Formats: sequence, structure tokens, C-alpha cells
Amino acid sequence: MGNRQGAQTGNRGPTLEDVAREAGVSRATVSRVVNGVRNVAPDIQRAVRDAVARTGYTPNQAARSLVTRRTGTVALVLSATGKAFAARVFSDPFFGRVVDGVLPVLRERAIQPVLLVAESEQARTQLVEYLRRGGADGALVVSLDEDDPLPAMLVAADVPTVLFGRPRDPLRCGFVDLDNAAGARLAAEHLWATGRRHPATIAAPVTAPTAGERLDGFREAFAARGVTSVPVVRGRFTVDSGRRAMARLLEDHPGIDAVFAANDLMAQGACQYLRERGVAVPGAVAVVGFDDSVAARRARPPLTTVRQPVERMAAAMAGLLVEELDGGGSSAEPAPKPSEPASKVFDPVLVVREST
Repeated sequence: MGNRQGAQTGNRGPTLEDVAREAGVSRATVSRVVNGVRNVAPDIQRAVRDAVARTGYTPNQAARSLVTRRTGTVALVLSATGKAFAARVFSDPFFGRVVDGVLPVLRERAIQPVLLVAESEQARTQLVEYLRRGGADGALVVSLDEDDPLPAMLVAADVPTVLFGRPRDPLRCGFVDLDNAAGARLAAEHLWATGRRHPATIAAPVTAPTAGERLDGFREAFAARGVTSVPVVRGRFTVDSGRRAMARLLEDHPGIDAVFAANDLMAQGACQYLRERGVAVPGAVAVVGFDDSVAARRARPPLTTVRQPVERMAAAMAGLLVEELDGGGSSAEPAPKPSEPASKVFDPVLVVREST
């Protein structure tokens, strides 16, 4: 082994050659270990890593990228086609929970997230071109709209992509999702079990990816019990839209005794309006939300809600992308395409609190 004193000359930092001398191997072997090539014997990998630690060698990211074709970054993309993009992103705790779930998985692999926003046709085109040219190694996409064209654009550009939410049309990319219809059925079954026979729902915007599943699951569960008329007013995932929807429901259907809202913020708004009108919750009207976000615990009364494990789902989304990027082979070689994109669907859980 070379000695550590010879690892540096003058003021220059340690090089691959210095690590090779320290480890007693070739420069090419050091390069393969540093760049994650897997067909290196474990004892040699250990020797190289020990030599890296002793010399203080730090890989040059630009040079490493030339070898691995990796940037060491992943794009976390928030995408929408509607005008209410900013209001939704900055008011809904859902997006912060996605970030909380993604970060630990990426940090464990020393991958840096890059937040990208696609709120217009021009922004989507620019984003796809940026990623196609290697601006990041892949994309984790959260779409606000069912008709969002961005996922298909990324797949067509051969950008490794994993979605939060099942795509409406079959795409060759991974996704994580929740069984939203099952979650809505849990809400309906709970309301029925507590004696509610005149339900209504504050549904998601018709363009939202989860809108149909949550509305249909709730209606179908009550229809199976003989309740075929369930009034619906659509909100916009905000507290204010929940208040407005609740006002309309009370005006048009004063006999309702239960409300299921498609997210916790709208359920919180419904509770606020009911309280201001002197309508007891849950005495006169029971309220159930969806997500189990911080809004559910801050509502008065605290909300019964359907738990969506957003942090776990986001972590799984990041894990699926990392697995695709690794591809089971050398990190210096393109990963082989899997026969079927990987996906994971989570089960919802009903959390009972004081609003029912």
C-alpha cells in the first residue's frame, strides 16, 4: 500500500491515482467502484472505499457524470392544467407531505431533488426538453388534473418517470396510488353504521384524478343500502370552497344528516359553516373528510377522515424510480426496460374522531 503522505502533492486534492496507490489496485478499478459498477469483488470494493476514506478523495461530479451518465438529481414535478394551480399547491398540506416522503429515500442514495413546476403548455414543453437532455435522471410527477398531458410527454421522451396516482390511460411508467373507491366506501359504511340515512357529498373538481373514484365509491355504498339519491356539490380542495359547498347543500337539501368531503380542507370548511349556522356537528350533521392531514386534527371538531398514507406513498414512488434508474446492472450502462412498469396501490384506513 502507498502511504498517506504521498496521497497529495502541493495544494491539489487527492486523485483517483492517489486512491489507487493507497488501495493497491488500478485506477480503472477505483473508477468502477466510485461510479457504482457492480461487477467488482466485495473485498476490492472495501479496500477502495477504505482508501477513499483515508485519502479524503471526493469524486468530481462533472467527471463522474460523464462516466455514469447520471446527474445525481431527480425532478419532483408538480403539474396542472388549470388556473387554480398556485392556490392549491400553497394551501394544501398534501404537497408538503409528498416532499416529506420523497426526501429521505433520495438522501439515502445521495440524490438531490429538483423542484419543477409545469402549469402551462409552454412550461410542460420546456420541462420535457430539459429532462430529455439530461437535466435530471428521472421524474417524480404529481398531477393535479386527470387530463394532464405531461406524463405521456415524459414517457414519449423516454424520461424515467413515476407518478403519484394511477394514470387514466395506460402508460409505460410506474405509479403509486390509493384505493380511493374503497376509502369512500369506508366513509359511507361508517356513516350508515352511526345511523345516518340522508347523506350528501362535497366532491372534488371533475378534473381531479381522484374525483370519480371517491364520488362513485361513496354513492355506490349508500345505493347498496337503498339510498339512491346523494346530493353532490363540487369544491376546489380548499377551506373556502368547502364552506360554499356546505352553504349550498344546506340551502338546497336542509334535511341532510351527513357530509362526506373529498379532502380534509373542504371538510374543515364545511364544519366551519355548520358551526356558524348553529348546526351541531356531529349531533345534527356528521362530517367525514379524506387524507388525514393536519387539517383533520385542526378542525373543530377534529375530523373523522379516511387516511391516505401520503408520506409512505411518496417514499414508495421515490423507491420505484431509484430501482428503475439502477436497473439491476452497471450504473454506467442504460438500465434495461422492465416488461411491466412497477406500481404499488395502498389500502385506506378510516380514522374516527369527533365529527361523527
